[in-house]
Amino acid sequence: MNITDYILNDFSPLTLQSTVKEALQLFKTYPITHIPILENDTYIGCISQSDILTIDNEDTFLKEQQDFLDHFQTKGDNSILEVLKKFADNDTNIIPAIIENTYIGYFELNDILDIFSQTPFLNSDGFILVIEKNNSDYTMSEIAQIVESNNANLLGCYVSNKTGDRAELTLKISSQEINEIIQTFRRYNYTIITEHKDDFYLEELKNRSEYLRKFLNT
Repeated sequence: MNITDYILNDFSPLTLQSTVKEALQLFKTYPITHIPILENDTYIGCISQSDILTIDNEDTFLKEQQDFLDHFQTKGDNSILEVLKKFADNDTNIIPAIIENTYIGYFELNDILDIFSQTPFLNSDGFILVIEKNNSDYTMSEIAQIVESNNANLLGCYVSNKTGDRAELTLKISSQEINEIIQTFRRYNYTIITEHKDDFYLEELKNRSEYLRKFLNT
């Protein structure tokens, strides 16, 4: 999948010679949070709708409001995860795409989310397993080996949370042998965060707990 196919050019960026009124009109026409600003065809930053709305004089030129410029962008050939991070870091729904400071268009958030939803991690059948272990005690190669040793496919893996010296990892696994995979991770001292109905270990603990409760109440 070529992410550059999703670069849009359905409106022209503004320049420092543009006015606040022109920016307001563009925001009314397009559902965007930021407008790219160019100077001599070179991208110099974005101005947000929230900042534009604070300016009282609509005839003011944007060159007088350069303190409002936000400086974020991405290369046209960046990976989808890098682009998604830009969206999250800058609270925006568009990311300007540039090549050597030359503006070539922009990525729109919904398009990038659609691309991500088509990846095997989200689109393929399988189950989600969340595991936890000390930061220094796990490797991605070990995780892959555990999954593959149970005749399963690891569709994706990422660090979903870190707390102190513990790392939480979210896995997408294609397999019918959920229980065997879970038990193998336990043997390697991983903590299982998610609950699964096919986790026979937990079911056994529940049964023993219920038996003990009944015994103590007799």
